[in-house]
Amino acid sequence: MRIAVVGVTGMVGQVMCRLLEERNFPVKEFIPVASEKSVGTIVVFNGKNYSVLGMEEAISMAPDIAIFSAGGSTAKEFAPRFTAVGSIVIDNSSAFRMDTDVPLIVPEVNIESLKPEHKIIANPNCSTIQMVVALKPLHEKYGIKRLVISTYQSMTGTGVKAVKQYEAELKGDKADNPAYHYPIFQNCIPHCDVFNDNGYTKEEMKLVNETKKILADNSLRITATAVRVPVLGGHSENVNVEFITEFNLEDIKNLFSNSEGLVLMDDISNNVYPMPLLAKDRDEVFVGRLRRDESQEKTLNMWIVADNLRKGAATNAIQIAEHLVKKGWFKTASEQ
Repeated sequence: MRIAVVGVTGMVGQVMCRLLEERNFPVKEFIPVASEKSVGTIVVFNGKNYSVLGMEEAISMAPDIAIFSAGGSTAKEFAPRFTAVGSIVIDNSSAFRMDTDVPLIVPEVNIESLKPEHKIIANPNCSTIQMVVALKPLHEKYGIKRLVISTYQSMTGTGVKAVKQYEAELKGDKADNPAYHYPIFQNCIPHCDVFNDNGYTKEEMKLVNETKKILADNSLRITATAVRVPVLGGHSENVNVEFITEFNLEDIKNLFSNSEGLVLMDDISNNVYPMPLLAKDRDEVFVGRLRRDESQEKTLNMWIVADNLRKGAATNAIQIAEHLVKKGWFKTASEQ
């Protein structure tokens, strides 16, 4: 298969390449793509050197699958051009997530929403992905009425600029081109993405709107607060879940223990609970600190952690691509 990674020089793009190698994805021809300023840069894939290509040359090569991690405006401009030459696009930006004709896919949750006619497939927001993996079995068994979400999101989710800011501040220096208005080192910033007119950030509203779409339930009542933290390993979330029906805590533990993509870490007597350090470089979603909300009936508190660059972005996209291969929902280069 001809596989293009668009945004190959970025943090998520590099993880996508690593995952294609790790998971032995059937890559016959690797097409690394980035902005014009990166054209000619050498990247390594499966032990071979490749020169980064520009968009026009990559489109002319008609890849079977183009995996995008290059920002919303780039996806809006170029994804349709890739599909016009027969490619299927898996996009990691927010450009198409809420389009009614574009499926928003987390394989463990709603892979059945993906159909052969879909040529652009949206990867959800990183914090949404890990949360809905844990929410799906709960919603199916008890019915979710309301969610109160607090996220503690790694600055790696902002990208290379944020990491460089953190590294400079760690050394006691001032970053030349900081990603944030304030220092991220030894700080927590309750400001992920830009603010909307309603006082919530775009990141917070992504958690609201994407969750409803993925779980196919617009009746869900959801509120969220997203906070950027000086952590390298991944995103953490506290989620307060109000159910329609009563639940049993041991039943929920059994449910999580037998759910695809989830790892239950919930043994407080031995200080076992999810943390970013444990989730780093892992593809699973970790859940623990399960406890009743004693202030309200039929309500659970839980703590969810995942590596935001892997399951929160790259792993989810590669899992979608693997499903396409399994189903054969594309034209190979020889058939075009």
